Amino acid sequence: MSATSQAGFVTVAGHRVSTDHWIGGERLTSAERFDVITPIDGSVIAQVAAGGASEADAAVRAAHAAAPGWAAIGASGRAALLHRLAELIDQNVERLAAVECADMAMLLESLRLRVIHRAAANFRNYADLALAYEERDWHSKGTWNRVQRMPAGPAAVITPWNAPFMLSTWKVAPALAAGCPVVLKPAEWSPLSCSLLADLTAEAGFPPGVFNVLQGVGEQVGAALVSHPLLRRISFTGSPETARLIGVSAARNLVPFTGELGGKGPLIVFEDADLDAAAAKAAGQYDDAGQVCLAGTRLLVQESIRELFLERFNAAVDRHVLGDPRDARTTVSPLIHPEHLERVDGFVQRALADGQRLLRGGRRLEGLLYEPTLFEPSDNSAEIVQREVFGPVLTFQTFADEDEAVALANSTAYGLSGIVYTSSMGRADRIGRAVRAGIVWINTFLVRDLTAPFGGVGISGIGREGGNYALDFYSDLKTLQILDGSVR
Repeated sequence: MSATSQAGFVTVAGHRVSTDHWIGGERLTSAERFDVITPIDGSVIAQVAAGGASEADAAVRAAHAAAPGWAAIGASGRAALLHRLAELIDQNVERLAAVECADMAMLLESLRLRVIHRAAANFRNYADLALAYEERDWHSKGTWNRVQRMPAGPAAVITPWNAPFMLSTWKVAPALAAGCPVVLKPAEWSPLSCSLLADLTAEAGFPPGVFNVLQGVGEQVGAALVSHPLLRRISFTGSPETARLIGVSAARNLVPFTGELGGKGPLIVFEDADLDAAAAKAAGQYDDAGQVCLAGTRLLVQESIRELFLERFNAAVDRHVLGDPRDARTTVSPLIHPEHLERVDGFVQRALADGQRLLRGGRRLEGLLYEPTLFEPSDNSAEIVQREVFGPVLTFQTFADEDEAVALANSTAYGLSGIVYTSSMGRADRIGRAVRAGIVWINTFLVRDLTAPFGGVGISGIGREGGNYALDFYSDLKTLQILDGSVR
């Protein structure tokens, strides 16, 4: 193994963060390292260990070795540790928020007030759900039957660079609650807050190997991780292209795989909607620089209210403040990385070259900031309509009636989310049922019940997370059957 026990640290936003792997309860480094920049000013804030096949093997073997003991302590033992971890997250909100803000430029106030606390809630929620699980008992054909849930074994969790801490806990929490040791591979563009999560698991008293953090570039360490024969589950959030590669590796080893793969959600506004609320929510899709997979990036507005809606929408967008995410006045932060800025701007430049009508924005600003941008496409088949940009770029289209609204909403290969604004309960039910998506919000957005299923259809994903759906994914089910009268 190329890793050694020499640990490396960096100070980020006044807080000490390890830049090494966390494997088997130890900090291990690698000969190679990669730079992590802050989107705030583009400077390098860390050089993080770049793992490869040997580090991936060590992490999976550590999780494999820890699996019997983690399963044996049962749901109650695991719940106690998960609740302790949740308490530590709440106690360290300022540290976690400051590091994550520097790492990926999410608004600091949002991290402090909402996002980091949601991570703690994930651990509490899944600890309690696992405790509440009831085995199914029934009598059939002269036998007594019981369905039991067994921990599946080591799980690989691969998470995205947007909201990395919270989105990691969304996957890690159910895996640990179900009894599966975890190897977490965070995105290389924003790995630092996940390193802090390893420190908190150690402080909470998790046994060595139950939780591991494997740093590195996806094409190197990620590929080695997902192809490891000792893995029993793989959960991924990212692009459909990467998911296809992971799916091939999972299939070779017959490992169940779930993926949340982005979206191109419609935000549908009917003429009976509260226009002020709808326009404000539409303008809010630029939050986090549009780097939100659930965002309603395709504005679909009934023809009769086109001008009224645009007037309110533009007024709401004009109130956005672009700038430093540490400033409480900022509402739109920088994009994550220069490469991503080029990708976003590439979509805009191709749309312009293709003759798509630009209604507002379309320009790079200082550093990694990008103007909130709105296109009115000439054709629904345009790339700017059909492909996920993952930046502050929306499209605007009108429709005549419900049928056309649904047809437009369902006209992409994605199907992660949808948003509908209407004052009619009947219409809400009809459109909510008709839109092909894993979740549809009516007159609201990003309100989540952690027990509800979450995932996408089409190229937006495979499988479901959330509630018992996630616990079932990280479990193997067994039926115990006993002949009547044969035991006492």
